[in-house]
Amino acid sequence: MEPWLTVVGIGEDGLAGLGEAARDAVLGAPVVIGGARHLGLLPEIPGQARHPWPSPFSTGYDWILGRRGTPVCVLASGDPMMFGVGASLAARVPVAEMRVLSAPSSVSLAAARLGWPLHRVPVLPLHGRPLAALHPLVTDGARLLLLAEDGATPAHVAALLVARGFGASVMTVLEHLGGPRERVLEGPAGGWPHPPGADLAVIALDCRADTGTEDGLSRLAGLPDDAFAHDGQITKRDQRAVTLARLAPRPGDLLWDVGAGCGSVSIEWMRSHSACRAIAIETRADRRAFIEANREALGVPGLEIVAGGAPEALEGLAAPDAVFIGGGVTVPGVADRCWAALKPGGRLVANAVTLEGEAALVALQARWGGDLTRLSVSHARPLGGFRGWRPAMPVSLLSARKPAANTPQDVSP
Repeated sequence: MEPWLTVVGIGEDGLAGLGEAARDAVLGAPVVIGGARHLGLLPEIPGQARHPWPSPFSTGYDWILGRRGTPVCVLASGDPMMFGVGASLAARVPVAEMRVLSAPSSVSLAAARLGWPLHRVPVLPLHGRPLAALHPLVTDGARLLLLAEDGATPAHVAALLVARGFGASVMTVLEHLGGPRERVLEGPAGGWPHPPGADLAVIALDCRADTGTEDGLSRLAGLPDDAFAHDGQITKRDQRAVTLARLAPRPGDLLWDVGAGCGSVSIEWMRSHSACRAIAIETRADRRAFIEANREALGVPGLEIVAGGAPEALEGLAAPDAVFIGGGVTVPGVADRCWAALKPGGRLVANAVTLEGEAALVALQARWGGDLTRLSVSHARPLGGFRGWRPAMPVSLLSARKPAANTPQDVSP
């Protein structure tokens, strides 16, 4: 099928700012759909039907797909493929049936105004996304570009930075970039001086830690135990680092954290990359409250929490790429249910501190193979007028990989 869908990125300067191909596409389209602001940038074109994007937003895609095969032009902000409607349409329409004509994105214009190399600056959209997603990116010296949700977003960002001890950070708000209403506001996060402004804005952060504030938490595995709210039921720092190394998080992978406790493993899994996903399964309500607090404070608000005990609570969950059994390895059916749900080629790691738990791991290794490791860690502690080594409880760790679908499995009795 010939392309019937054209997505045109338009800036604040309207039709005058479009290239020849994009201008011809808009002027010649029999049907145009876009936001009211985008449609308002066009001159009157006799015979052209215009449709404001409906609410709820998702119904607009259904409207467009219902016209498949007839010419439709969609207006979008800037670069439609950068956190835009073009990317969403490309997931629904074969690429051979559409063409995308982009304009400079708002973040490209912001980087140009600031003189920031865009390839070195993380970009975070805040539309419909919890502000807590900003936490992992805030470190001393970091530069960030945020897409505001509305005019109140800069004040909310400033409050988060102050609470984190980054009130000295410099904030620059760039509104209506590329058009006649372009405006730039600047000030420190501490005591942000400006009232709510335009909804269409990019917030540039030059993160600076206040005196006495630690630089920030690493995104590598092994955060200090006191970075988490917990009641003692936590995979300790050193064992957690080894556990996550064996789980081997990759962008887009889904983890089941079974018997999650305070959620330390699933939270660090998600902090390793913004595309990592996790489900924390925990039976106790007080510990689920710890998980809720920790996911907000450590910047992974997308962590899903499931109430209940395994194996029953695992029913209906999306198939995982990796499974961590931090509690319940001795409960009948838990390990088998996790292994059965694990995708081919997926990783399973189970930890145990009791003899019974260790015996269960030995039995599982006999069936599935993998590595069985004992981790012993000692910490220097006061001993009279000197110091000595105080050993922590050793942890036994089973790490196994499920064979790929086309790989025969050696099943031992």
